Amino acid sequence: MSSPLLTSFDLRSVEFANRIGVTPMCQYSAEDGYANDWHLVHLGSFAKGGAGMVILEASAVTPQGRISPGDLGIWKDDHIAGLERIVRFVHGQGARVGIQLAHAGRKASMSIPFAGERLLTPDENGWETIAPSAVAFSESTSLPQALDQAGIDAVVTAFRQAARRALEAGFDFVEIHAAHGYLLHQFLSPLANQRTDAYGGNLENRTRLTMEVVAAVRKEWPSHLPLFVRISATDWAEGGWTPDESVELARSFARAGVDLVDVSTGGLVPYAKIPAGPGFQVQFAARIRREAGIPTAAVGLITDAKQAETVVTNGEADIVLLGRELLRNPFWPLHAAATLEDQASWPVQYLRAAPRGSVAQTAIPGRASGLR
Repeated sequence: MSSPLLTSFDLRSVEFANRIGVTPMCQYSAEDGYANDWHLVHLGSFAKGGAGMVILEASAVTPQGRISPGDLGIWKDDHIAGLERIVRFVHGQGARVGIQLAHAGRKASMSIPFAGERLLTPDENGWETIAPSAVAFSESTSLPQALDQAGIDAVVTAFRQAARRALEAGFDFVEIHAAHGYLLHQFLSPLANQRTDAYGGNLENRTRLTMEVVAAVRKEWPSHLPLFVRISATDWAEGGWTPDESVELARSFARAGVDLVDVSTGGLVPYAKIPAGPGFQVQFAARIRREAGIPTAAVGLITDAKQAETVVTNGEADIVLLGRELLRNPFWPLHAAATLEDQASWPVQYLRAAPRGSVAQTAIPGRASGLR
């Protein structure tokens, strides 16, 4: 019998070969938003390594929505060809692939982190940032401009148009980024949202923009393909967004046609006290799955195969997403299968390196079968 971690999982018409996914990880390696060889090799290695689900990094729906000048983009049609190239390769390895649609809001216009993260100056082509309210993320970031109704409408339109481009590129699913202190999360949290209009105050108002984006994307995105949303289940800060509110929002997602909630935490304020440890965010994915009745993905210091298997076996989440561990070892899923005494789908080109008895016998194009 297969390990639960290695069983397939269906959302709408899409079958994921296993429950192991690649969490979105910014590479800050694009120019003008274009995907390049780095993105192809980086993402392709995870598909080659046996992950059933690959999610591209936060991809800006507008130039203003970039965290840095190195962010991947999906704000213009010219971006489609580079993204389509990645999709073709990932599909060729038997994996499914999605893209995270994002707007950084007040956390935008920063330098590429490799050179020391800081606010871009006008001489460096820094740009004006936007947010629900004129409240900066920190003393070292810009004071954003509070969005008016026209600006809010433009954000919704940008997400909708990005979803159309994602469909043209061939993605199997899209994920709306409403976590980690970026624009939609800023509207959700009272710590960033001080508005007194229909987009601020009570829970219904603070979730309004996120729900408008969900509705716009779901209208553009075909009914047979799944839609994900990533949230931060808690701000880890007094007076901020709470787990109870996350459950209520997830219930609204389910009614609006969202198929999976990707559950992370934090990122809204720099002073949050986050008790990081192995699997520290799984509890929130489990609660949302249980109380909101919607599939979830769990992420956060999940590094061990048996640890990941337990998350799925116990019904705490439907998908386990890995980040740093896959950077260290893109073939983690294949080794996890061996650890769990199961068979895996090694690329046929690499069969000579596979542990004895760990490879499924039936071949499919480009790969040995097992983790399709």
